[in-house]
Amino acid sequence: MMKVKDITILLGVILIIAMLVIPFPPWLLSFLIIANISLALLVVLTSMNMHEPLQFSIFPSLLLLLTLFRLGLNVSTTRSILSVGDAGNVVETFGTFVVGGNVLVGLVVFFILVIIQFVVITKGAERVSEVAARFTLDAMPGKQMSIDADLNAGIISEHEAKVRREKVARESDFYGAMDGASKFVKGDAIAGIIIVLINLLFGILIGMLQHGLPIGEAALKYSMLTVGDGIVSQIPALLISTATGIVVTRAASDGNLSSDIVGQLLSYPKLLYIASGTIFLLGLATPIHNMLTVPIAGLLGAGGFFLSRIPDKESAAIAQAPEELEAEEMKKPENILGLLHVDPIEFEFGYGLIPLADVKQGGDLLDRIVMIRRQLALELGIVIPVVRIRDNIQLEPNAYQIKIKGHPVASGNLLLDHYLAMSPGGEDEIEGIDTIEPSFGLPAKWITEEVKEQAEIAGYTVVDPASVVATHLTEVLRANAHELLGRQETKELIDHLKETHPILVEEVTPNPLTIGEVQKVLAKLLKEQVSVRNLVVIFETLADYAKTTIDTDLLTEYVRQALARQITKQYVGDEPVLKVLTVSGKVEKMIADSIQQTENGNYLAIEPNDSKKILESIAAQLEQLSKVQQIPILLCSPAVRMYVRQLTERYFPQVPVLSYNELEADIEVQSIGMVNV
Repeated sequence: MMKVKDITILLGVILIIAMLVIPFPPWLLSFLIIANISLALLVVLTSMNMHEPLQFSIFPSLLLLLTLFRLGLNVSTTRSILSVGDAGNVVETFGTFVVGGNVLVGLVVFFILVIIQFVVITKGAERVSEVAARFTLDAMPGKQMSIDADLNAGIISEHEAKVRREKVARESDFYGAMDGASKFVKGDAIAGIIIVLINLLFGILIGMLQHGLPIGEAALKYSMLTVGDGIVSQIPALLISTATGIVVTRAASDGNLSSDIVGQLLSYPKLLYIASGTIFLLGLATPIHNMLTVPIAGLLGAGGFFLSRIPDKESAAIAQAPEELEAEEMKKPENILGLLHVDPIEFEFGYGLIPLADVKQGGDLLDRIVMIRRQLALELGIVIPVVRIRDNIQLEPNAYQIKIKGHPVASGNLLLDHYLAMSPGGEDEIEGIDTIEPSFGLPAKWITEEVKEQAEIAGYTVVDPASVVATHLTEVLRANAHELLGRQETKELIDHLKETHPILVEEVTPNPLTIGEVQKVLAKLLKEQVSVRNLVVIFETLADYAKTTIDTDLLTEYVRQALARQITKQYVGDEPVLKVLTVSGKVEKMIADSIQQTENGNYLAIEPNDSKKILESIAAQLEQLSKVQQIPILLCSPAVRMYVRQLTERYFPQVPVLSYNELEADIEVQSIGMVNV
């Protein structure tokens, strides 16, 4: 249902159209002329009171409507002047009282107003609009990059980044619209001159030929009405063009135009003394009467005296302000609540590693984190939260640590003036500082620039410190992705899927599955490094099986089987051969017999001695595979896969556990070992 204010605007547009085709009585024209002047005055005052141009973003469209309204009035008053010789009391007043009844003076005033509007204000505003639009468009990529950098550094939140991006886009649209809107004012000035000439010429002809008036009387009558009409239309036009200039030249600030003018123009009180002395000497050295210059010089001097005393009071207030403000701020409950916030991901480092994140010192850590978030979004199918980067003086100078939800999960040490070299195997052939590569725990060495080339020739993998950190952070985020996916993040993924598959989403959530249950399924997949990017297949599977069970463990197994092609491709290389460790039938039966069924789901309750034997067998097989550099993969039947995973995830978290149903039929499976007891 339309609101009253919407109907009012629509009726106003209809009124403008009516003025172009329907004759209005003189009294109604007078009312509309006063309304036009009032609207123009309101626009000027609004443009002066705004803090930044976007606060008056409707101005380009409003300028078009007001210009059309003014031109509609010109058409109506022209019709009334030429047809009945009367355009209302307002036009007659401006033609007689304002210019003193002198037609020549009125014409001169009219043309001066047109010159001021057309040559000075409109032309300047048009040029400023063009330049502002060009520079705003050119600056957009830089502003977007700045927002991304602040977001990755944790300076701003996701919401603040979204607001700032929207503001950048709105600025571009606004200045582009202002570039075109300034042409309206220019065209309106030209139209005003043409309309006055038409009224003047045809008014005299109509008065002489149709009304039989003498040429002198006709010229006086219609010239006076024409001048009144021209001036009464040019005054609001001048106000609107002034408002246009104010809007396009207005820079963002904390105050409006009035406060900025007073605050900045009078910010140097001593300069008022100089201005006062200059005006006083002007009265003494020239024939200008002292009675004119002395009062102005006195006002300037007095203003400088009083303004120069204000900063003393302000500085005393400022000196006391921080402690008082801090005390007041600490009392506010919202500031205490802010202390409860825990960042999802934090990267803290000692002061010796500051060059990594400092762009001025060549650090590109922020850019690397942007790429990491994009890479993991493609690999895992979720949006990794913003990584908050900060220095921590409690850490060692060259140390860093990675926190997930406030708790440290990984740490490391870097030598910024060294490179990390990882041996291809065999004896060490280079000199360096022994260390452990933080991402995968491999033995490595910190080497200097001089040894780098020798290490590369010897087959070492050599990486710079920034790459070490980026790799470590990537692996930590990948391993903990299931902890970063909460209900809110799941809701955002579902909403994104709903844009393209609304029926599918409605069939799954909120009934039979809640968002929390969907989140558990996705988290279980991520915990075993299964990407959830293919949400369509996941939701199709949930839609099929959620009608029979809402056990998230079972639903996860069904989803894994539906993602068989994806899982197979994840573990199979170029050759369609998968080398695995198989679980013997005896071990599978032992596990199956230990499954306990409860109302809250099934769980594994295996005897400690049996679980110890199974784990020892797996460890022995893994040790044999490590000698031949084979990637360990456990393969078992679908019925016990998740229970085998439950048994092994604490002791062998990096060993994937697959079932036969999760492999493509055309894949050749080779057993290179068996888990048996």
